[in-house]
Amino acid sequence: MSDTPATTSGSVPRTLGRVALGAFLLAAGISHLTWARGEFLAQVPDWVPLDGDTVVIASGLVEIGLGGALIGLPGKRVAVGWLTAAFFVAIFPGNISQYVTHTDAFGLTTDRARAVRLLFQPLLVLWALWATGAWRDRPRRG
Repeated sequence: MSDTPATTSGSVPRTLGRVALGAFLLAAGISHLTWARGEFLAQVPDWVPLDGDTVVIASGLVEIGLGGALIGLPGKRVAVGWLTAAFFVAIFPGNISQYVTHTDAFGLTTDRARAVRLLFQPLLVLWALWATGAWRDRPRRG
């Protein structure tokens, strides 16, 4: 049985990791639009040139889309993996802003707690790349 990116979703642990990450993103996206909207709004940096609520809604919709794609599009897992990793990189400035501005949100009420959270963002990037096999199955030149 071949494990080519176009035809399979990868190993059982990677598949479970991909589905778990998808479920996590679906829940996070829904929370952007409902019960945690204010918490996410607190993370939008002042320098973002858009209305904070618009940013929260848009990022929530992106999370829902990525979560659904991680679960429902295993044949596109490599592309979705790269998009998910890029999304985690793109939202990192919000986490940095929360730390730098000493903003309380999500129970992070100390600079230490906010700093520890910063360490988890690279882990999310790695999770997306590993669970989808995106790094392993990336297109190579030559």
